[in-house]
Amino acid sequence: MRRHRADLLIGLLTLVLLFVGLIVIYAVGPTRVNFMNVTYGSELNENYFFLHQGINVALSIGAFIAAYKFPYEKMRKFSKGVLILGWVLCTGLFILAKAGSGLAKCELGACRWINLGGFGSIQPAEILKLGLVLSLAQLMAERKAAGKINSSDFWIPAGVMSLISLGFVVVLQKDLGTGAVLGAIIIGMMFMSGVELKRFLMVLGGVAVLAVLAVVTSPHRMERVMTFMNGEGSDNYHIENALIAIGTGGLAGVGVGNSVQATGYLPESINDSVFAIMGETFGFIGLSAVVLVFGGLLVRILAVGERGKDDEQKLVAIGVFMWVGAQMAVNVMAMTGLIPLTGITLPLLSYGGTSMMFISLALGIVFQLSCYTTRKGQVVSRYSNRHLEKKRI
Repeated sequence: MRRHRADLLIGLLTLVLLFVGLIVIYAVGPTRVNFMNVTYGSELNENYFFLHQGINVALSIGAFIAAYKFPYEKMRKFSKGVLILGWVLCTGLFILAKAGSGLAKCELGACRWINLGGFGSIQPAEILKLGLVLSLAQLMAERKAAGKINSSDFWIPAGVMSLISLGFVVVLQKDLGTGAVLGAIIIGMMFMSGVELKRFLMVLGGVAVLAVLAVVTSPHRMERVMTFMNGEGSDNYHIENALIAIGTGGLAGVGVGNSVQATGYLPESINDSVFAIMGETFGFIGLSAVVLVFGGLLVRILAVGERGKDDEQKLVAIGVFMWVGAQMAVNVMAMTGLIPLTGITLPLLSYGGTSMMFISLALGIVFQLSCYTTRKGQVVSRYSNRHLEKKRI
């Protein structure tokens, strides 16, 4: 298949989200810095978060371009290596946390980052997501081509990869939000791989059982569920202030630099709660615009998944679609009180580097794959000296 022009909307919408996030950090960063300086006695510059986010955005754009330029046929050779690297880093993080090492960055009882000192931190779960998408796509495509997509040759390795990945994130790192995203990736890719419906429903039921067990065996998660159901509990403060922020914004928002919730009322105002802060700043119109941009991006990713040149590339696009879509949905629903509160970033918009860079890298891969999509059913007109020929390609 000849290479054609990439789907420019994927690149454009990715850039729009990155720069909208940068604008939000510019707007609320100084307020956040002032709160931290007063509360913790730090001496941060008022542009601290904006400058760091600018670096994150630059690195993310670089990751997007690198993924677009590096041929997928060469990239796929490293898929299992990326997954194994994610497992190794997750294991190392767990060991460091148990040893009480300062290299393990822990917040609210959960250790999810490896501290790199002056270079920031890295979240191994993001590497794991990318490795799982690439590895599952390759495995599914190979087994489907061999007619073994419903045999033990597929289910055993796929089950091992999935369960190990979920175990690292949900059990060792106590990160049910990221676990939900991984679960969505696995379910979405399996559904589109062509497995028998009966087997797929069994997997779906198994994932649901594991999710329930993960909640009922954790007092902290049970407390969040009870807070969601009864409106009482330690997390109710977070949910109430998120809703207050969105409600205060009204139709058009309070304007840049006028956020009250970012002064310390709303926890994680530039991270997990950035959607609520955007609601306060830009109002319902601003939030609707952001959701529409996400929707447009997801539609274009899905189009690549539908018209990819082979099963593997289609499944990679579906995996990235589920990754971005599920993470966005979980964050937005948590901030609007539609599901129990869970800590997860809003893709490309929340403050931070690892999540932004790896999602940008994944989108860069899809951008590259969009150069090799088919155009089914399109009618091309050809003129000659004698007649007009219409040929379906």
